[in-house]
Amino acid sequence: MSSQDKYIFPKKSDLVQIDINMVDCELPDLKNTDEAKSIVIGKWLAGWIEQALSEGKIKVNNILPSKSEFAYLLGVSIGTVQNAVRYIEDLGYVESKQCIGTLVKDYRNKTVTIRKLTSKRDLAVEAIKRYILTDGFKIGSKLPSSRTIATITGFGANTTRLALEYLAAVNIVTQRYSNAKDSAWIVNTLDFSVDNQVRYNAETLVDMLVKDIESYISANLKIGDRMPSHFELAQKLKASVKSVHDALKILNDKGILLSRRGRYGTSVVKLPNMSVVQKPETSIFAPAKDTAFYHYEKTQNYIKRMIANDYEIGDKLPSILELSKALDLSPNTIRKAFQNLAKEGYLVFSRGRYGGTFVIDIPEIESQTFKWLAVNPQYAKEYQSLEEN
Repeated sequence: MSSQDKYIFPKKSDLVQIDINMVDCELPDLKNTDEAKSIVIGKWLAGWIEQALSEGKIKVNNILPSKSEFAYLLGVSIGTVQNAVRYIEDLGYVESKQCIGTLVKDYRNKTVTIRKLTSKRDLAVEAIKRYILTDGFKIGSKLPSSRTIATITGFGANTTRLALEYLAAVNIVTQRYSNAKDSAWIVNTLDFSVDNQVRYNAETLVDMLVKDIESYISANLKIGDRMPSHFELAQKLKASVKSVHDALKILNDKGILLSRRGRYGTSVVKLPNMSVVQKPETSIFAPAKDTAFYHYEKTQNYIKRMIANDYEIGDKLPSILELSKALDLSPNTIRKAFQNLAKEGYLVFSRGRYGGTFVIDIPEIESQTFKWLAVNPQYAKEYQSLEEN
């Protein structure tokens, strides 16, 4: 699959980024206000975009300064600026493009030219609207806290908060403050509808990435192959690293991928179109999910042989760092092997000045482990037929 064949993205090199020094209007008052900082900043940004467009200082499809530059200018967190940008994006002033930035849009033209994928926030918006209509709220009613609504609707607290801020932007609810620490969401109107299509047929960006990564695996990889890094996949699929991370997590849960820490990365353990990983006649081989831990098993067997040949009960083993350098393995792999051998009763750990890893039993090494033997499956079939004859 070629992502370039499926998606069209503007090139950042063809676009002009606005310098933060061009934002020369009076900064918003973030202290003497009853509204959330993100809303105040959002309204301030929308006003500046209107003025700058009318004066010809900026043009449609110019890229806004980075969120970190705005955060430094306003003295707020990047997260607050992010929420402000989402607020004015809902109002049609900007449009965020992954791997590019936030583009200025013609806020006077409400025609949607690009179909946007449904986000988790969009799903949460419809869930909250449905909750308001079905739970007997009236105009002026006070909603539960955002955390309570998150529990009721099944979305995260941050996603729910963003959804409530969107509903405030379209005047369905209002946030009122009793004091600096206490606020409430009040129902403004019941004159709205719920889009059930969003609930049942929505495709989020992560859903799309899951399908794209499955297609990439089917076309380019086989069982046991290592996946490209999150960053490489993000570049291939023109998505953020966070979105790729969420998509890979889903594929891990589906049993297609297996992610491990350190140098091992993420490996393919089942192809997307496969229902069974291995055939019965080749069951002599370890499942792909087990073979992913080959280095742990191999390291344990090596240390067992080392103990049996060179150590006695009570002897102290080299440190994790020393073995890591000697075997050219990560310290985490050695640590895991030590922990497994301790569970098997061969090692014990001691802290303090004279502490370390000590041998408390000598392992038997006469039997060989063939679990990791890599043989062509065709030879396995021939071997099985010989055994049957």
